[in-house]
Amino acid sequence: MAGPERGEEVYGVSKNDAVDWEGERTLHHEDEQTGLRAVVAIHDTTLGPGLGGVRFAAYPTARAAAREAQRLAEAMTWKNTLAGLPYGGAKAVITDTGGITDRAALMAAFGRFTATLGGAYVPGVDLGTSTADLAVMARTGATVSCATEDPSPWTAMGVLAAVQAAARHVWGHGGLADRRVLVQGAGHVGSRLVRSLAAAGARVIVADTDADRAVTLARETGALCVPADRALASACDIFVPCARARVLDEATARTLTARIVAGAANDQLADDTVVRILTARHITYVPDFLASAGGVIRIHAAEQGWDTARTAAAIAGIGDRVTRVLDEGHRTGDPVTAARDQARRILRSAARPPGPLA
Repeated sequence: MAGPERGEEVYGVSKNDAVDWEGERTLHHEDEQTGLRAVVAIHDTTLGPGLGGVRFAAYPTARAAAREAQRLAEAMTWKNTLAGLPYGGAKAVITDTGGITDRAALMAAFGRFTATLGGAYVPGVDLGTSTADLAVMARTGATVSCATEDPSPWTAMGVLAAVQAAARHVWGHGGLADRRVLVQGAGHVGSRLVRSLAAAGARVIVADTDADRAVTLARETGALCVPADRALASACDIFVPCARARVLDEATARTLTARIVAGAANDQLADDTVVRILTARHITYVPDFLASAGGVIRIHAAEQGWDTARTAAAIAGIGDRVTRVLDEGHRTGDPVTAARDQARRILRSAARPPGPLA
């Protein structure tokens, strides 16, 4: 299938739903038989095909779905580039209309659409989707990741490395003993982090909108459980967001007690002004696309046949990248811009045409 021009939106989206974006493609697809309403945003393919998860969630409008896909696709470009992976950035969202009766048929329809993109987009698991969903897509001929393995444990490993690097930056060492660490979200990644942090001697605080899940995890690990709606008011040294997007806005950034923010949740900041507020308050922020790169590293490692030791060593390297970004961010006052600028330099170098033959 011939791709649309840069920035073009297709598949029945009205002009009122169009948005300005610097990415390569935003594709809308509908399938009346299954009720599929999907958006695929491909931000940058300089380094390779766009790799990013498929999110299944409710969206009020096609514009809102597109905006989410585009924001997350851009973050995937930074994540994959800084992790040294041969992938670009992309993301997909499937709108949960509440009336889906055949999930397998829905995912198969999305897989067939993805297959028409000729490998330009490689989907993976994300909020609301599972390895079983990706396996269904793969059977339609789509090239996918995560069809047989959930990379969440590796994502958690990378976040832990990021937290330890940030602790060294702030306190001069990466030890977490007796540090109060608030983990927001007790899902696949958050629950593993709670266990790892508790094992490292941290005083863990856990919150989740599923109160029973949070209570159970707290009992298993000795963590303190707090209500989800009061989590950000909890006194802590480190805040680890592993749940909803844009958890930090101007109001929460001005009242947060933590010295460090580093977590797995995507799109943590309401906008770029938030990081400036955090910096002014001497709160160290680790860009989410740096901290959460363990999962995509694992995806590449599995594709290349790396053993566990090599994969773990590559994910531990997240800590070194966090240190470099925080050092640069300390000089400039903005770790997010520092990280993006590093990624842009890599992309510009990769896109540069070769010199003349000798």
